[in-house]
Amino acid sequence: MEQVEQRLATIQKQINEACETSNRSVEDITLIAVTKQVSSARAQSLLDVGIQDLGENRLEGLLEKQEAIKDSVHWHFIGNLQTRKVKELVHTIDCLHSLDRMSLAKEVNKRASQPLNCFVQVNVSGEESKSGITPDEVDEFFEQLATYENVHVIGLMTMAQNTEDESIIRNTFRSLRELRDRIAAKKYSYAPCTKLSMGMSNDFTIAIEEGATHIRIGTALAGSESEETE
Repeated sequence: MEQVEQRLATIQKQINEACETSNRSVEDITLIAVTKQVSSARAQSLLDVGIQDLGENRLEGLLEKQEAIKDSVHWHFIGNLQTRKVKELVHTIDCLHSLDRMSLAKEVNKRASQPLNCFVQVNVSGEESKSGITPDEVDEFFEQLATYENVHVIGLMTMAQNTEDESIIRNTFRSLRELRDRIAAKKYSYAPCTKLSMGMSNDFTIAIEEGATHIRIGTALAGSESEETE
């Protein structure tokens, strides 16, 4: 528990500093603890020190932790989602961060009993290893979502390149913010698109400075599975 508390204190300090640098409010930042590499017990320890949002990238891991954890949690699904698994997922999460194709939107719309908050995933970096629609596809994608009443797009999501070059990372996040602003200006009732899900353990401070509202922190906060077995 002490180790988790120390990690959270360090991250909160970094969040505060990034917000101060960019003249933003800490209250605008949602910290999502990504627990894909740790046990349900470690996830519970995060809740015990005040975390309210947990993120998983596999359906099996999500359902396992939901079975074990009885506390009130905001559940985020952040991984690639197979269309065939949508029916098992939509009623168990508060937010989907990886809406990346129309077939997935169609299935979410079909299976959800009420509008599901979603982030549209955009592959800003253009890397083949990353999922997401291209920036050039964003406008058409949003227009096609108009008939899907159970898909409520609250923002855009991306992952930056794994690089030491801060300017490349910053440009990726800035590009997503500019895309978000363009879509938000259209004032779609089904897609207010005011949020930005971007920034992980190694680059979340840059993401905050560039406008992130949701940051996804894994090992820097939750640690790893190997630590639990030491």
